[in-house]
Amino acid sequence: MEAVGKHQGWYWVGLAALLRSSSAAAQVPADTLPRGRFLHPTTRVGELVEYELSYHHAPALEVIFPDSAAKFGPFEYADRQFFPTFTRQGRSLDRTVYRLRTFSLDSVQSLSLPITVLHGADTLTIPTEPATVRLVRTAPPITAGQVPVLRQNLRLQPVEPEFNYPYWLAGAALALAIVGGVVLGFRRGLRLRYRRYRLRKNHVYFLAQYARHVERFNLSRSLTNMERAITLWKNYLSALEDSAISSLTTREIVIHYQNDADVRLALRLADRVIYGNQFSEDDTETDLAFVLLRDFAERRYSLVMDKLTVGRKQLA
Repeated sequence: MEAVGKHQGWYWVGLAALLRSSSAAAQVPADTLPRGRFLHPTTRVGELVEYELSYHHAPALEVIFPDSAAKFGPFEYADRQFFPTFTRQGRSLDRTVYRLRTFSLDSVQSLSLPITVLHGADTLTIPTEPATVRLVRTAPPITAGQVPVLRQNLRLQPVEPEFNYPYWLAGAALALAIVGGVVLGFRRGLRLRYRRYRLRKNHVYFLAQYARHVERFNLSRSLTNMERAITLWKNYLSALEDSAISSLTTREIVIHYQNDADVRLALRLADRVIYGNQFSEDDTETDLAFVLLRDFAERRYSLVMDKLTVGRKQLA
């Protein structure tokens, strides 16, 4: 041990002489060697330990400290903290604290980080004397007689099944793709089928409401109920044929339907009752007007449904 200590002492003396000669050659004054030390004498496996690297030098020197790419073995780099250069009485101090951790099981572990001095085109790497830290073991040592006897157990243990998200997501994506393909492939046919369903439902509703208004008119002989029946008829045809029948006059409606005899007669009878307040002795004319309007709505509904059926057959 004494020989090793003397050898290290001569090593640092030679290094200082090299530093002085290199600094003199680069016109840089001689400086003290950098110093590295652990701020705590002990550490544990995986625990953060702080290593401080400091260097006193002339203010004119450009000093570079190691970064995260340096070799910290057997330690692993975590982060670092730089401190601003402090200059006092013609001497500057650079200091950096590195946070490291180790997973090595050696009882004593050492670290030496070099610094780099720049002066013009010259570069000088100056190592530090190794600093040591002692590893504290948390598990008690086990002697040969205390080693537990291991027994082999090949019995399978029950494991709770987990939800297989990838397969379910893949299945959902496949189902969506199939549904999307069906919708895209049969989009027009589905649209025609849905429109037939809506037209059939609206037609049934129209017949029921129309019959209710007619019945109320026959019971009360109120012009309001007759006007409601006519308005319902106009609105239904407007929705059925996507037209503006409800906003047209009687003359315009007759022209729109190519002077249809049933429409002309029914609306003329309805106008004579509503606007002229001319009731016949019996209910024959008003009943005829209601029947003609209902039958005409039935014919127009059948015509629209036949067109949709032809379009569906052409798609098939």
